[in-house]
Amino acid sequence: MSTQQSALRTIRARLALEYPLSLGTFDKYEDAQKAVDTLSDEQFPVENCLIVGTDLKQLERITGRLTWGRVLIAGALSGVWLGLFVGLIFALFDGQNNVLALVASTMIFGAIFGAVWGAITYTATGGHRDFTSVSQVVPSKYEVLVEHKHAQQARDILGRAGVATSGFPGGLSSGSVTDQRTQGGTPMGGPGGGATA
Repeated sequence: MSTQQSALRTIRARLALEYPLSLGTFDKYEDAQKAVDTLSDEQFPVENCLIVGTDLKQLERITGRLTWGRVLIAGALSGVWLGLFVGLIFALFDGQNNVLALVASTMIFGAIFGAVWGAITYTATGGHRDFTSVSQVVPSKYEVLVEHKHAQQARDILGRAGVATSGFPGGLSSGSVTDQRTQGGTPMGGPGGGATA
């Protein structure tokens, strides 16, 4: 258990930045990847960057109606594969019997078991999900983050390269390399301070 926790901590440490700042938001992963690639081409320390998929949504594509025939066939086919696997394992340790007959019998038994198991699980749903589907979680946007101490250098490189981004903190565009602490020449949070609408 401690080995798993240690491995998770290591993975989280590799994915975390100490003080991340946003370089921009992109509609496509390829555009975010291009921004990081542009930084890499300019010898920027890209190990200080992180691409984060945001605004997650789940897509579920309906692939067809679920009928008794499909349930039984799908169950039998998965059972055949399981039976083939079990038969081959048995064949490895039992050299006296006919290997082909052993594998064929486990495949037949697997098909029967799979069809019965498929029927049981389909009956248990009570007809509430009479379709098959595939689903995937996808982000709507991709944000490129960078360690704070390298943020201005990265913005300068992307600005010179003309990489179009949106969503810079403080409303900066890719062409603007102005210090984000100022807005309209007046320091934000200074006398009379704060941003105006």
